[in-house]
Amino acid sequence: MDQSGHTSAQPAATPATGSTSISDTAVAKVAATAARSVPGVQFLGVGSNRALGALRGAVGAGEGSPGVSAEVGQREVAVDIILTAAYGLPLQQIADNVRAAVYVAVERITGLSVIEVNVEIGDVHIPDASTAPAQTASAPGLPEPPVRAPTTPPAGAAGGSTIDPAEQP
Repeated sequence: MDQSGHTSAQPAATPATGSTSISDTAVAKVAATAARSVPGVQFLGVGSNRALGALRGAVGAGEGSPGVSAEVGQREVAVDIILTAAYGLPLQQIADNVRAAVYVAVERITGLSVIEVNVEIGDVHIPDASTAPAQTASAPGLPEPPVRAPTTPPAGAAGGSTIDPAEQP
């Protein structure tokens, strides 16, 4: 009883028992979120893997994070990341920043020790003519990415030909 005459409902000081396991998928999602937050990371994964991951996510079958895998041990974890970088930024710097962000996030959120984070830059995203200049990530002093101009079909291509009267002899 306390001084007011009520009994305290605090549990006894016995330690809780049981086990906790953190899945590879859970760690991969934490790592993916950290990697996406790094400037210069355009996408996780490359090409068809990215498209397949987006499709799985859209239908609710996304079991993991495209481009990210984790292998969880008893108290340690190793993470592998494949990403597509934005054109114009130093690739090694992007990889170092991703590695640092993943180390911090995974250790803080899961409590596991990260033994390694392997980063593979599998592709570089080069914007096309439809991408606004404000959306590119070019660093100062680096060349602008090549711009792919839209192509027009030659005269006389499918749909019939048109004749310009000025070109008549």
